[in-house]
Amino acid sequence: MDKFDLIIIGGGPAGYAGAMRAIDYGKRVCLIEKDKVGGAGVYNGALSSKTLWEIANKVSGINEMIVSSGRSKFELSWKDVKKTLDEAIFERKFQYSCHIKLLQTETMQKLLHYERGAGSLKSKNEVIINHEGEQKVIWGDNIILATGSRPRKDPKIIVDEKTIMTSDGIDQIEDYPKSLVIVGAGVIGCEYATIFSNFGKTKVHIIDRAERILPFEDEDISKLVAGNLIEKGVVIHSNAKLERMETIDGEVEYELAYSDGRKEIIRVEKALMSIGRIPNVENLGLETAGVEMSQRGIHIGDDDTRTNIPNIYAVGDVSGRIALVNMGEIEARHAVEKMFGQKTERLSYDNICTIMFLHPEVAAVGMNEQTCIQNNIPVKVVKLDFSVIARAIAMRKTQGFFKIIVTNDKEMKILGMRAVGEHASSAIQAVGLLIKLNMSIEVLSELIHPHPSIVEGIQECVRMLLKKSVFKSSVFKDKLSCYSLVDGVKTPLERL
Repeated sequence: MDKFDLIIIGGGPAGYAGAMRAIDYGKRVCLIEKDKVGGAGVYNGALSSKTLWEIANKVSGINEMIVSSGRSKFELSWKDVKKTLDEAIFERKFQYSCHIKLLQTETMQKLLHYERGAGSLKSKNEVIINHEGEQKVIWGDNIILATGSRPRKDPKIIVDEKTIMTSDGIDQIEDYPKSLVIVGAGVIGCEYATIFSNFGKTKVHIIDRAERILPFEDEDISKLVAGNLIEKGVVIHSNAKLERMETIDGEVEYELAYSDGRKEIIRVEKALMSIGRIPNVENLGLETAGVEMSQRGIHIGDDDTRTNIPNIYAVGDVSGRIALVNMGEIEARHAVEKMFGQKTERLSYDNICTIMFLHPEVAAVGMNEQTCIQNNIPVKVVKLDFSVIARAIAMRKTQGFFKIIVTNDKEMKILGMRAVGEHASSAIQAVGLLIKLNMSIEVLSELIHPHPSIVEGIQECVRMLLKKSVFKSSVFKDKLSCYSLVDGVKTPLERL
């Protein structure tokens, strides 16, 4: 029986990152993947959807310029879109496959062992690998479960991945659908609504059970994104309950019920189910090894990333925590550092940087206003409109804002930030670092930022809190604001 220091079941972003970190420690690792290395981080997920977003964003940007000058609308065939999408996926796939092959040559061959097949636990140290009718058992001192997740389905709706689809099927369509209904108004649903409305070839509908899209975010963000979607022709069915959805004569018919008693029946060409994801835990042999489950995923014990079985860890989507590629990678690296590096510091989830590929782009780190109000946390909030940032003016992209939330005391430690607009995702890392290091906003106020750049707006935000900003909020009242939130009550701070 082959023996390893670490066995990793699942070769997606989390599992792959864990394997590479274990190699750093000179440990012998077996990485098991039943399908494609890279997982949903490459296929039918992060890379594919963001490639589509980038293409659609360019198409929309071009049309904003040329249509306003009276010229014909620019159109890109779905064949060309699919070609670019396939190229992006192949490029990343090629990097992974070459990396594995080269790592298994010469010195590294003794450390990394790659197995194609389905892995399952036979005991707390033994893993069974099934591949093409053959089976073998290997031994591991430590085991990481990184089997990812898959799209959640409604048991009342038949998903054929042709007419009614999940994110696993949407990339395989043969042409732009004339009309598309998206079930779910969370991040993924709104991202795909943004993508297809930006291409300008599809009438998009969104079914939203709540009063507004992106209900976990502050209302000003939700309102701005929803307004842009509506301007692009998207129909948002708010406060709507999906009574039924079925394929009839090759089209999708769905029925909605509203709180006021109204009902509505609509037909579209395609449907996309975007109602979350569920962890891949079936046939893992968790019960055999004694690993406990929670409602969201594999049970994580008191030691972060570690399950109730001390030598078995769960990372990424399968853990039921935060389903993000970057978090899966960090969790896996953290687990390996606990095993072989004697790391005692717990993994912090307080400064997670996230991106929402919408129109405009939305980036987030830490708390938002809504969370502070719900948890009765007294804070100060500063908000600055993109229209007063030189780089945004130069780019002619002035829609958006920065919002920074700090403690309501003299120290004013940063609790969270939201960036909405062009280059939003590039603007939050410094704030994420300050949250992690528990440092004062004075650091940002004195840092020399490049000019002209979007991030200068962050500096102006913290200067406003410190009452030494260049632009005074008493002059640009509609562009700049500072206020406190105590017991849910908003009180404007002294204007300068």
